[in-house]
Amino acid sequence: MASDTATAKADPSEKDAPSGRRRLGRFGGSRLGGFILALNLFSLLILLGGALALNEWQRGLIEARQESLTAQAELLANVLADEDYTVGEPTPSFNVQNVPGLFRDIFIPEGQRARLFDIDGLIVLDSYAVTEAIPGNTLPDARPAGTPSDEPPQAAERTTRQVEEARRQLAAEVEGALGGQNQASVRINESGDRVVSVSIPVRHVRQVLGVLTLEAGDVEATLNAQRLALMPFALVALTVNILGSLVLYLFVARPIMRLSVAADAVRLQQARAISLPDLEGRKDEIGDLARSLETMTETLSDRMDAIEAFAADVSHEIKNPLTSIRSALETLPLVKTDAQREKLTGLLQQDVRRLDRLITDISNASRLDAELNRDRPRAVDLNLLLSEIAGVYAAGHRPGEARVVFTPPSEPIRITGRDGPLGQVFRNLIDNARSFSPAGGEVRLVLRRDPTDPDLPIRVIVDDDGPGIPAENLETVFERFYTSRPRGTAFGANSGLGLSIVRQIVEAHGGHVQASNRTAADGTVEGARFEVALPVIAQSRRG
Repeated sequence: MASDTATAKADPSEKDAPSGRRRLGRFGGSRLGGFILALNLFSLLILLGGALALNEWQRGLIEARQESLTAQAELLANVLADEDYTVGEPTPSFNVQNVPGLFRDIFIPEGQRARLFDIDGLIVLDSYAVTEAIPGNTLPDARPAGTPSDEPPQAAERTTRQVEEARRQLAAEVEGALGGQNQASVRINESGDRVVSVSIPVRHVRQVLGVLTLEAGDVEATLNAQRLALMPFALVALTVNILGSLVLYLFVARPIMRLSVAADAVRLQQARAISLPDLEGRKDEIGDLARSLETMTETLSDRMDAIEAFAADVSHEIKNPLTSIRSALETLPLVKTDAQREKLTGLLQQDVRRLDRLITDISNASRLDAELNRDRPRAVDLNLLLSEIAGVYAAGHRPGEARVVFTPPSEPIRITGRDGPLGQVFRNLIDNARSFSPAGGEVRLVLRRDPTDPDLPIRVIVDDDGPGIPAENLETVFERFYTSRPRGTAFGANSGLGLSIVRQIVEAHGGHVQASNRTAADGTVEGARFEVALPVIAQSRRG
């Protein structure tokens, strides 16, 4: 329902502008979005840094191990190419009698394995065959005869495939070395362990006699140690994620829950407005939301107060003519003369007209908010609008009524606004001026542009020749149901809502209206003046 006091408590220029400025420094317009992204990126960078460090370490470790094995293999291959370990001319081959002694005499560290292949890729010697150490894992304790095996049937098949794949990879590496090129790889051996392997061709003079393969099986243990070294990075990333989740709960989820509870309290009428000062002071979206909800609920609360006050005023104003009508009707049967009867009938008609005018203005005021929100601003030619309004009054002029005289400007004046509500503003001001003007008087309507006011340059002035307005009532005349009138004026011709509607429409267009008295040189009041100031482009204060 319309009322001149049912406006937003906070001016958007004071609330929205700072919020817009704050958003300029945010990631994508969101402070919380930037904060969440920073937390996730930080934890991701920790994991990424740890993974890169591990990969570099692993790559460097494997390369260093391959270089070490290559140096050992080349040294051993040079010894194997000596005449003490080769036989045959002109096609030499390995001396299978002396080579095993060399493998026994040369120290091969634990975890390493050396194998020698001939020119056909067949194995000549395996260091595991000549060493005293027995490779492999410790056998489990013997079980009683007849005890079924715990190993599933698929395990044997899987082991067979694993051994075949390991031999295939080894054969491919040996074949590459028989071509005369050093080979280095990381492969899986027959036991399923990952090993670093190098294969070096053994040459006698320039002829390839075979291939020496050295492999180290301790790389898996070293990599496991590296994986353990990555655990601190993972734990730090996990801690950051947990702390980030906790921070998001404390600073995002929990405040939103509080706002939801506060909104429910307003919905259940346990409170008239949301007020959470600790959230309103925040400089992020939660603070914006809290301030917006507080402003919204305060505006709704003010609107409810205005509606209640308007309903009370309407009830009071309607009750006065109804009381008068009831009193006249109760008195009418007791009247004995025609003159008294005509007087009572005249009073009844006056009260009925007053009640009709009051109900009409109340209906118009109650629809005003909806009409202002529904009617979109458009270009309005004020010269044409005021000319048409003055023409209507001129066409319906009756003897003894005040004439309406419009003085147009020398240039066309156009604004962006709502022509329907603006026309109601000027008609209400003209009607109010005519009701106070003496018989045969004049109401002057002036449209001009004020170059000294860049914000509100458009002026519409309505002057009358009436008794003026008491100085103490220059502001109260715009209050609802203000009907204080000088002696001798028609009672009941006004509802007291006309000027209130004027102010409401003008302020909805971003302008203002004020009342004053015109005075002569000797200080005598010559009449009242109402001046409406409007912007060129009306910006509604209702959002």
